[in-house]
Amino acid sequence: MAEHVYKIVELVGSSPTSIEEAVQNALTKAGTTIRNTRWFQVTETRGYIEEGHVAHWQVTIKLGFTIED
Repeated sequence: MAEHVYKIVELVGSSPTSIEEAVQNALTKAGTTIRNTRWFQVTETRGYIEEGHVAHWQVTIKLGFTIED
């Protein structure tokens, strides 16, 4: 079994629809420049309010990916 070394970056995704979509938006955008993504961890969830209603969800994630040899 090969030994792996991981790097972690912190991202904030947003969505007017849902927390899950905010996470997916962050992962999709990161996937355009980061290879070998392996896992994520939600570290913070918050929302933006307009006129008494949730206008946007904002989710902070830590994204782990393997370092290439």
